[in-house]
Amino acid sequence: MKNGKYRVLLVEDQTIPTQLFEHFIQTSERYELARSIECAAFAEVYCMTGEIDIVLMDVVTADGASGLDAAEKIKKNDPNIKIVIVTSMPECSYISRAKALGAEGFWYKETGKESLISVMDRVMQGEIVYPDGLQVVNIGVAKSSEFTEKELVVLRLMTGGYSNQEIADKLGVSLNAVKKHISNMLEKSCLRSRTELAVKARETGLVILENTDEDE
Repeated sequence: MKNGKYRVLLVEDQTIPTQLFEHFIQTSERYELARSIECAAFAEVYCMTGEIDIVLMDVVTADGASGLDAAEKIKKNDPNIKIVIVTSMPECSYISRAKALGAEGFWYKETGKESLISVMDRVMQGEIVYPDGLQVVNIGVAKSSEFTEKELVVLRLMTGGYSNQEIADKLGVSLNAVKKHISNMLEKSCLRSRTELAVKARETGLVILENTDEDE
């Protein structure tokens, strides 16, 4: 904290959200903008060299740098720095990954039920602030919220190009169990094939594969 205000590092590569977030911070009585950068790869360095109290971290940043990877490094170096993950993507793994790395907050840009400043206030007061559930998108006639956690895991691997047997081997379950999950998703969505299901998952942003996903 400096001059009675919490210092914020903003990591965001899109112009309009950057301007909006900077306005929120600069007009607040409790926060000041320490720095605004486009690439998450440099966030760790700024946190080590500057007096940063809280980081607003986009997930996908300039040059393809992962905000989640950067947030994990920051937390390992200094667990006292608060991190709020911000994203417009409904990707089904982001919330669980953010929780696992220790981020204190998570805010959807498009559908957040409370203001970003309110989330920041609660986080700085020691709360853990996450949405009640994943951002909902339509997959065929189904809503993504209708898919179970296990079905979403299978869908992510399926979208990555793995066969049913490879998915079964990765998850340590039977081939029939994988086929049942896919059959359930097809029935809910009224889509015709696993390929169409995978395509829709990518198109809607429910599954956003990173290089590490596709290289496994």
